[in-house]
Amino acid sequence: MNLSNRIEAFHQLGEFLRCFNTDTEFSQLTDCQKKYFSTFENQIRQSVHYNAWFTEENVRFAIKTWAAILTYENLIQWTNAYNFEEKEPKTVGIVTAGNLPLVGMHDFISVLISGHKIQIKMSSNDQKLLPVLADFLIGVQPEFKNYIQFTDSKLSDFDAVIATGSNNTARYFEAYFEKYPHIIRRNRNAIAVLNGSESEQQLENLGEDIFRYFGLGCRSVSKIFVPRNYNLDLLFKAIYKQEEIIDHNKYKNNYDYNKAVYLMSSISLLENGFVLFKEDATYASPIAVIFYEYYDDLNALKTRLFIEKEQTQCIVSNQLIENSVDFGQTQIPQLWDYADGVDTLEFLLKL
Repeated sequence: MNLSNRIEAFHQLGEFLRCFNTDTEFSQLTDCQKKYFSTFENQIRQSVHYNAWFTEENVRFAIKTWAAILTYENLIQWTNAYNFEEKEPKTVGIVTAGNLPLVGMHDFISVLISGHKIQIKMSSNDQKLLPVLADFLIGVQPEFKNYIQFTDSKLSDFDAVIATGSNNTARYFEAYFEKYPHIIRRNRNAIAVLNGSESEQQLENLGEDIFRYFGLGCRSVSKIFVPRNYNLDLLFKAIYKQEEIIDHNKYKNNYDYNKAVYLMSSISLLENGFVLFKEDATYASPIAVIFYEYYDDLNALKTRLFIEKEQTQCIVSNQLIENSVDFGQTQIPQLWDYADGVDTLEFLLKL
């Protein structure tokens, strides 16, 4: 199975995922798509019952995102930037997080597209969707059967590791996997930098960056920098379309809890009934809370963000910061947008 075969298989996976975001009739599906369509549709619905944070809307958003990413053109553009050499495959152990639907998808694709085998230990919070997609890949390219292994126990007989977790679990991963080539991911957050020139539409789109997946992702905006004397009412007005998020029980519980804790501590807050704004110098805000901080000099802020770059996953701005992400796009990364800025594919190709 060469690189062209692998690219074609993932292109076919993209075609399969696109079936769930269109009005395509079942009769129009290919035989392979028909074989797995009902199973995957059932798992979409089942995943909501196994993780209360997984709404069907968010699960389908994740699927739609991957459907848009996995095109033949994107796969070619991504892989053309590397030197692929066909060699004996290694086994790469993957430990996934469970905070978002299909959160381990990029690592899954990266290992297989690089020509290596994968042994994957999934979080119990997100273990319904990816195995069906793996079965689909095997249906398209049967050689993948010997390349994909899911495990409920500890990883074993592996040559390298990619593990994602909290800052606490990362310390455990570092110690446990220290003798193997590894990528260990920790907590990171997205931030936004505003200067008052943003349009109302851009600020509305920022609401998507903040509230998609309830703010649980490493690409969810948890902190906003604004210039001194910025009118925060502009932002409150723009994000008000997200107010229905408070109807989600777990989110509301977090909102009520954090509000109570802050008020009992006499901490000053801004709030609009569904999100709390707290002035704070740190990056990682609790669920239903957005930290904000004033800045006086943009260049000084740029210097600070560079020094503290290991705390941020991406930055949203109106091109104020180099390599900024457009408003509303943090949850729609491309294949070449690597978590923590670590080039996963380069790491795998050097094994």
